Amino acid sequence: MTLEEIHGQENTMENADRVQSAGAALEELLIAAKKQDYLTVGVYESAKVMNVDPDSVAFCILATDEEYECDIALQIHFTLIQAFCFDNDINVVRVNDIDRLADLVGADETGEPKDAHCILVTSPSANPWKDPALDKLSVFCEERRSVYDWVPTITLPER
Repeated sequence: MTLEEIHGQENTMENADRVQSAGAALEELLIAAKKQDYLTVGVYESAKVMNVDPDSVAFCILATDEEYECDIALQIHFTLIQAFCFDNDINVVRVNDIDRLADLVGADETGEPKDAHCILVTSPSANPWKDPALDKLSVFCEERRSVYDWVPTITLPER
C-alpha cells in the first residue's frame, strides 16, 4: 500500500466522522430551533420568509428521498433556493432522509406531517440567536466548500 492510499483512507474516515458529527449537530440545531420557534418548514413558506426578510435566515436544509428525486418542480425550487442562499451567504445542506427530518420538525395543526422538503432556521435580526450546533454546521459547510462541495449532504443519526 502506498503512502497516498493510506492518506486517502485516513481522509475518508475523517470525512465520515465529520459527516456523522454534522448529522448530530443538525439534529441538535433542529430541536433547539423548534423550541425557540425559529423554524420555517415547507418550500413555499420558506420562499416567503426569504422574500420578506432574508437577513433572518441563518441556515437552510433541503430534503429529498428516492420518491421525490424525479420531481422536476421540486428540483427547480431547490435550484432557486440554493441560488438565493448562495447570493445571501446562507449555508445550505441536503438531507436524504425526509421522513426522519419530518419527525424532528413535527406535525402541523391537523396532525399531518409537515412538508419537510425545505426547512429554514431563522433568527431575529435585532437579537441574533447563537447556538453551538449552528456554529459547528457553519464550520462544516465552510470546510466542504473549500473542497468544492457546495451543497454537502448530511446523514442524520439513527434513532
